[in-house]
Amino acid sequence: MRIEAIRTRLRALGARPLHEDRILRDWIRDSGHHHGRRRPDDFLPKPVREALPQIDAELDGLARILSTHPAEDGSARLLVGLHDGQTVESVLLPRDGVCVSSQVGCAVGCRFCMTGQGGLVRQVTSGEIVAQVVLARRRRPVKKVVFMGMGEPAHNLDNVLEAIELLGIEGDIAHKNLVFSTVGDPRVFERLPQGRVKPALALSLHTTKPALREYLLPRAPRFDPAELVAEGERYARLTGYPIQYQWTLLDGVNDGQDELDAIVGLLRGKYAVLNMIPYNTNPGLPYARPGWDKAQAIAAHLFERGILTKLRDSAGQDVDGGCGQLRARAAQDQPVRLHRRQPAETSPAEVTGNYTGNYTGN
Repeated sequence: MRIEAIRTRLRALGARPLHEDRILRDWIRDSGHHHGRRRPDDFLPKPVREALPQIDAELDGLARILSTHPAEDGSARLLVGLHDGQTVESVLLPRDGVCVSSQVGCAVGCRFCMTGQGGLVRQVTSGEIVAQVVLARRRRPVKKVVFMGMGEPAHNLDNVLEAIELLGIEGDIAHKNLVFSTVGDPRVFERLPQGRVKPALALSLHTTKPALREYLLPRAPRFDPAELVAEGERYARLTGYPIQYQWTLLDGVNDGQDELDAIVGLLRGKYAVLNMIPYNTNPGLPYARPGWDKAQAIAAHLFERGILTKLRDSAGQDVDGGCGQLRARAAQDQPVRLHRRQPAETSPAEVTGNYTGNYTGN
């Protein structure tokens, strides 16, 4: 169910735009219809009032929580079931945030991500995206929504932008607190500036080396990292929000001194924040999480050289979830239609020139 389909249905019942907005606002804020001065009996057309219980039930049925996995850091990972039996992951974040999924699976195939191992199953509709926020609001306040869950938002652009518009206009969420995360896609840089709601942008960088980025993100658009940063800088200056560059720290792969020197050359002077996230280990994938002391030393080194760097930990490390792990474990009990890709014939070491990563922070 897409947001526009809900609006079309309401219009067919005689609703005007202000009636549509009220019903959607009540849903997305989880506030019920009987609040404020305009009660439904006095405000909504009779056909809309009569259909409202059914519409509410259908909205409630878009998504449901199958399991909750609270973590010591205050986050909670949620396995969310959709109407057709497929599942996605959402994360309740500390400080009133929620991370939502935009696809069931993902077609980019990032080699360090469990979600990417299964390929794309289907798109998540704009209604299902907003439903994840509603589910989160039934458990805690939500003032920030990040599109960093399962899927590549740029590959589901119409649904994601439709959800962002509703969240930013009727959802009581500041536009800068709607964070669109992407590996980089020309359509993103074309479409986002045109929207009524211009979200903040997070770009998955992960390396300064074109060949290594192509290996780690095999189906991402072939943006040279410098070109990606140039596009990000243009959007940052347009919106007034700094670009968030995402860098998953993979031990011995992208944490060497050569990468750090290149980061400084690439990002110094840019309107940007570098988020470094130590890898969330996935059993069966050939990547390791660097030690926390090493990660701290890397972040401190970059900060001292003029790069605004924030060291972040993937929420819920202690519950062994995220990056598709909850969904993958659930699939062992309930099969999910997946499109498996063949194992890689090369390794990260071959692409990086066998660099083993010896950075010590000195």
